[in-house]
Amino acid sequence: MDALVERVTRTVAMRTSRRGILGMLGKLIAGAMVLPLLPVERVSARANTAEAAEEGDPLSCDYWRYCGFDGSLCGCCGGSTTQCPPGTMMSPTSWVGSCKHPIDGKDYMIGYRDCCGKDQCGRCFCQNNKGDMPLYRTQLDNGVTWCFGTASFVVNCTTAVKLGLKS
Repeated sequence: MDALVERVTRTVAMRTSRRGILGMLGKLIAGAMVLPLLPVERVSARANTAEAAEEGDPLSCDYWRYCGFDGSLCGCCGGSTTQCPPGTMMSPTSWVGSCKHPIDGKDYMIGYRDCCGKDQCGRCFCQNNKGDMPLYRTQLDNGVTWCFGTASFVVNCTTAVKLGLKS
């Protein structure tokens, strides 16, 4: 085994130089710097643009997804319609609503999920109660604090995620 390792080491040492190793290391570093510029990054940016191209203003309580909404809009609190602001955690549970899309006229199921963990945002508060049911139908009650399963029960804001077509 020692002879094999010595032979391989000597062969590598004869065929390479310090400059060659430094050159390969430089190429590796330059390649790593180019990685964020690959098309994967542009695809995610395009998806956010498509989200923003929907009909209406996502910072207005009249936005079509907010028909069963109750809380502060995450777009006004540092997040977006579908993402929580930094420092908060999306609740694993949600209530649902069925809202009509103004362009295609179809009804979509919308999942309203609270972002938990920071103080209440208090900006852009909306209370739309279309389809709101009493506490005995918990999954349709927008008055419940939905931070079950998170470290904090403080609600910062609420997201409105399009789940799919209503069947």
